[in-house]
Amino acid sequence: MNILKTKIPDVIIIKPSINIDERGYFMECFKQDFFNKSTGSEINFIQENESQSKKGVLRGLHYQLQPYSQSKLVRVVKGSVLDVAVDLRKSSTTFGHHVVEELNDVNKHQLFIPQGFAHGFIVLSEMAIISYRVDNYYSQEHERGIAFDDKQLNIDWKLPFKELSLSQKDTDYPELSVTNDLFV
Repeated sequence: MNILKTKIPDVIIIKPSINIDERGYFMECFKQDFFNKSTGSEINFIQENESQSKKGVLRGLHYQLQPYSQSKLVRVVKGSVLDVAVDLRKSSTTFGHHVVEELNDVNKHQLFIPQGFAHGFIVLSEMAIISYRVDNYYSQEHERGIAFDDKQLNIDWKLPFKELSLSQKDTDYPELSVTNDLFV
């Protein structure tokens, strides 16, 4: 496994070593000791989630407030997505900045998003299966979101607006400049 840095130091890309032969491939998806050393912290993932979505489905930008904030380790099992992490830590020098990474079943990259970030993705392939580990449980009461089309963030989702498919909840989130539900 290799670590690739992003423009926000706390968000990292994990590039696994893939052993391929005529039978198929093998890779280690996760190694706790390697992960802890790479992130400089001991994160205890307590749940793994999987979702399947069609092309154009945009989910996000989601986050949870303390004490239910979540770190995520995201990977794509099948298909291709554009994965986005937005820094919501007001005290950070990268507050309001974002990282965009294409995750797919060919490059097998994983994106680590620490607590204090909003997360979202859009499906670029006809269908995608996304798997992600979290270090805290879901709490509807603590769930929040930022508008996916926030002009301040200026995220290029790679697909035209008319091809996007969003839940009502995701279309109703406020812009970053008007929300008070952020991290210190």
